[in-house]
Amino acid sequence: MGKVYIVGAGPGDVDLITVKGLKCIQKADVILYDRLVNKELLEYAKPNAELIFVGKLPKLHGVIQERIHQLLVQYAKQGKIVTRLKGGDPFVFGRGGEEAEVCANAQIPFEVVPGISSGIAAPAYAGIPVTHRDLGSSFAIVTGHMREGKEDSIHWKGLAESVDTLAIYMGVGNLKYVTDQLMKYKRKPETPVALIHWGTTINQKTIVGTLETIVHIAAKEEIKNPSMIIVGEVVNLREKIAWFEQTQKIESLVEEIPV
Repeated sequence: MGKVYIVGAGPGDVDLITVKGLKCIQKADVILYDRLVNKELLEYAKPNAELIFVGKLPKLHGVIQERIHQLLVQYAKQGKIVTRLKGGDPFVFGRGGEEAEVCANAQIPFEVVPGISSGIAAPAYAGIPVTHRDLGSSFAIVTGHMREGKEDSIHWKGLAESVDTLAIYMGVGNLKYVTDQLMKYKRKPETPVALIHWGTTINQKTIVGTLETIVHIAAKEEIKNPSMIIVGEVVNLREKIAWFEQTQKIESLVEEIPV
């Protein structure tokens, strides 16, 4: 019997993987990796490791997830070390819990290696702390992607009334619905909102607006997924402490200076 490691690869910046996560990549016989995993991480794999892309495609999530479950069991039962490499953290909207259940049901040894989630990393790289003593003492992570054919089970009223900062995953396609729900339950229209596209990577782009204006701004700027939506007064701190994109600009200018 082999073993399965369910590993969080972090939010995109290759340096943000944990030491333990990197060790799991290095010793794996088989790596099953997702669409949003930084491909540079695969360079740390053994030369003879089998690398299998299992990224999701629209409307095929269920089919692909079942295939992932089969592969985890199949390779582990062959006595191989399997690293299931997932973007962000495997237990934060990553279906890592389902994969752990599959291993447990098949009596396959497994470990879960947490990763840095985009919900805290992307805003940090955009200069937005998700909590702040003066501006936000509570923080919630929410999915903005409603399952097809299912009723919305998110408690928007409680989130609007009781939580200072919201980090909303996979919500750009439903941005108008999200903002409408929050304003419906009395979140002020002028509440600051940031959208962070490809957070922590060299392609990071951040736009800022309010609940009332962000849908129009996002359409104008053509912001798509993968993007994090951050709602709350902490967004206002970006103006003062946005560091990553400024660093990128400085590095670009330095590269343009002739030697």
